[in-house]
Amino acid sequence: MTADLILRHASHLVTCAGPAPRRGREQGTLAVIGDAALASAGGRIVFSGPTVECDRLVSEAPGATVLDARGCTVLPGFVDPHTHLVFAGDRREELRRRLAGASYAEIAAEGGGILRTVEATRAASEAELVESARARLDEMLACGTTTCEAKSGYGLEPATELKMLRVIRRLDEEHAVDIVATFLGAHEIPAEYRHRRREYVDLLVEEMIPAVAQEQLAEWCDVFCEEGVYTCEESRRILEAGRRAGLKPRMHADELAASGGSQVAAEIGARSADHVLFIETGPARALAERGGVATLLPIAAFYLKLGRYAPARMLIENDVPVALATDLNPGGGFSPSMPFAITLACFVMGMTLEEAIVAATINAAYAIDRHTSVGSLEPGKQMDAVIVGGHPVDLLRVGAPSIRAVIKKGRLVFGAKEVISNE
Repeated sequence: MTADLILRHASHLVTCAGPAPRRGREQGTLAVIGDAALASAGGRIVFSGPTVECDRLVSEAPGATVLDARGCTVLPGFVDPHTHLVFAGDRREELRRRLAGASYAEIAAEGGGILRTVEATRAASEAELVESARARLDEMLACGTTTCEAKSGYGLEPATELKMLRVIRRLDEEHAVDIVATFLGAHEIPAEYRHRRREYVDLLVEEMIPAVAQEQLAEWCDVFCEEGVYTCEESRRILEAGRRAGLKPRMHADELAASGGSQVAAEIGARSADHVLFIETGPARALAERGGVATLLPIAAFYLKLGRYAPARMLIENDVPVALATDLNPGGGFSPSMPFAITLACFVMGMTLEEAIVAATINAAYAIDRHTSVGSLEPGKQMDAVIVGGHPVDLLRVGAPSIRAVIKKGRLVFGAKEVISNE
């Protein structure tokens, strides 16, 4: 076989090969090869294994790029399955206030939080949203993310929600990072509907979801099921309407209290219940039985100073597949870094490094239904890879430039050939 990109002599090739999702003990199965090679043609992996076998089986296509990864670890490109990538405005002042002791609820009650971003995003042009989100995608790519999910949800009215989803579609077409779109019109109750919330839910179900489906602007439908936001009954109605329109369900659930959202996620067959800081054993088991994933967002809990994190160990012990995401957003997701999410997962949620890497790759890919194309390094899948200088544990060196290069669809999109020894 011939290849147009060959990466040889990696000290550690972390393939994450095998079926998805990983649960229980399998959550920590990485499949690591020493002195390994990875080769691709046309953006697809054609070989993954020992360098000695690659040298025997793979030949270079004319003009092929050949890289020497001695002393490096090669992992699947990270998949970030929960982001609020597109927004306008600046809420860093809220972070300063939280550091001074104000709570998320206090800030929201004073007109801050999501509704402040809604005001700015409604006023922003599509071009402004594209350019600001493009800069965030560049940061994510430098941190090793090669595929992400992105939500609407800062419009809360038809025109801006559709505008946000069109921005996501344009960025998916133009940027190296692949983007999966989610409609989150049920992110908050807009200010103008605070005393007639039933009318807004009707608007979501009867006008906004059909418009999103007609333009094929999203693959998923999400809802923020939380006390003071959307009830379990409202969430079920919205997600069922989305399913009828062809949008697959996922949920924000049990972030600030035990809202019952995780149970609804299980009952409705949502692919992922996200945040779940307050999930209990019963709903966790129900989620596992229905094939759902728990997508954990420790960066959000960290920056929001919530005082607790999702019970990762309980979830893994109850066979719930665990994924990790950044929750990139203007209010509480200040870091675009999946390695930071991995670090927090290990040090504050009790996950092993192996479990956290699986959660950031193949399980994260499963959470957005991309596990057949990304999330592991095995023949037939996209050649999306992260090259780390040193051992896999170097991912945990927060603030250090451990990621030397990123490859997307067989093309070097971050770093330079000289960063890896070029043969």
